[in-house]
Amino acid sequence: MKPTGVLMVGSVPGASPEEVFTRLTTALPGRLQAVPDGETGERWNYIGWQIQRFPLVARRNELGGIPLSESGPPTFTLADIEPTAYDEVALSSYADFKRLRQQNIIPSNVRFQIALPSPYSVMTGHLKTELNSAIEPLYEQRFADTIDRIVADIPHDDMVIQWDLCFEMTALEFDRGRLTDTWHQPYFSSPGGVLQGLVDRVVRLCERIPQDIKLAFHLCYGDLRHKHFIEPQDTSLLVELANALLARENLGPRTEWIHLPVPKGRTDSDYFSPLTGLKLDISGLKPPHIYLGVVHANDEAGTKKRIETAQATVPFHFGVATECGLGRTPPEEVDSILRICKEVTAENP
Repeated sequence: MKPTGVLMVGSVPGASPEEVFTRLTTALPGRLQAVPDGETGERWNYIGWQIQRFPLVARRNELGGIPLSESGPPTFTLADIEPTAYDEVALSSYADFKRLRQQNIIPSNVRFQIALPSPYSVMTGHLKTELNSAIEPLYEQRFADTIDRIVADIPHDDMVIQWDLCFEMTALEFDRGRLTDTWHQPYFSSPGGVLQGLVDRVVRLCERIPQDIKLAFHLCYGDLRHKHFIEPQDTSLLVELANALLARENLGPRTEWIHLPVPKGRTDSDYFSPLTGLKLDISGLKPPHIYLGVVHANDEAGTKKRIETAQATVPFHFGVATECGLGRTPPEEVDSILRICKEVTAENP
């Protein structure tokens, strides 16, 4: 039996959201629960466009920031942090989404997928570590304002908000001692440990999202120059974070899907076996769909092998995806990925 459905993680090369919407729904008929706008334009490089939201003194020196004064760390107010603009692009893309659906290009049962990075990931990626605790409540407020506008202007049953959690995974790997670069060291301390502190931050943000809006999670090991920050030993740490998210009252019952990466070389059952510990029915409601990032460009045979191993190992049905977004992927590889995704999957019921 083929896996059911395809998840496009977020970014897709394209000149406009309209081009991406049309390309994906045409290439993957019957396989999408939701469709992203491709994170086109200045969003092509994941969180890179957010660095301009922060003052120069807060940015890492190697990213164009300026050194701190010897007189001590600066203080910041909300006025120092610019709005995220994720709401602006979401509302603009949703207008295209609605128009294409009226033209029957986007099927009526496909929702609008909004991918957002966590503030934790943005700050870890861009800011001086010693300033993150001071800036965090301010940037979280900017994100709260972003969420408020999105949920006010887009029908709740027409969207899924997907949180992209990248530096959360590397923080957990640092905490386990597998990553030693202090860039990935959590900037906070939590009485319940790193995992609880990371999940608490997701919960805070989701408290702004009304309960009738579906959530999703993309768990990521990074895609800097098409490489992970560190290769996962197996899926055990991904399962740990997924279970911690699902266990929270305002997350688990409305989680629509969870996406997990699968490195190209992992066709072994050892990689997939921890997935048997996923607590998908923890809420007692419809369990979230799992998408495994088994699809790699120009590797249909390898993709089928990874699917075969996963199906022999895990006790649940799953859909397929790539490991990460495709925003920095060469066009010919995107063609290969879409073809493989269609070939190896069945349509959603």
